[in-house]
Amino acid sequence: MANYDVVKVDGSKSGSVELNDAVFAIEPNNDVLFEAINLQRASLRQGTHSVKNRSEVRGGGRKPWRQKGTGRARQGTIRAPQWRGGGIVFGPTPRSYSYKMPKKMRRLALRSALSYKVQENGFTVVDVFNFDAPKTKEFKNVLTNLEQPKKVLVVVEGEDVNVELSARNIPGVQVTTAEGLNVLDISSADSVIITEAAAKKVEEVLG
Repeated sequence: MANYDVVKVDGSKSGSVELNDAVFAIEPNNDVLFEAINLQRASLRQGTHSVKNRSEVRGGGRKPWRQKGTGRARQGTIRAPQWRGGGIVFGPTPRSYSYKMPKKMRRLALRSALSYKVQENGFTVVDVFNFDAPKTKEFKNVLTNLEQPKKVLVVVEGEDVNVELSARNIPGVQVTTAEGLNVLDISSADSVIITEAAAKKVEEVLG
């Protein structure tokens, strides 16, 4: 168990918290991390691409010319693939690109992503966010006080509408819950800000 500094939203130190090394300080597994990122990016693809084959294009019901005697190659329809406006051969059709990974690999990928952020000093533990109402300006001040880069992932324990609305209009800032934490969001961000309660919740699941 390692100690991590806990800071307030004004940037001052609030205390420290012990977090499990098996979650936040492992040797990252690059292969599993790469596979998990590919899985998430694949599942984000809509897969709505579609072309028409020769049975679906309009027209071409009549044989364009007689079979023999014209000196030209025999043709059965003007909607064959070699004709302009004809059907497409082996073109893309609607499909799902998503696939699955074993649960142990998914959890290892999450632990690897979090450990990377800790190693790169891109991991900040905050005691709590107290927003009485959505205030974008106040949230910007928090990021300034904590000396955060442009791309930040904020992790809270549960749904917090005031935090989500405060950060929504700030470019590069994303808010998620401990349950919704995922490898792609962690890897895409330059820094992770996590509340103490959310860190404990993540530790319970992944520890």
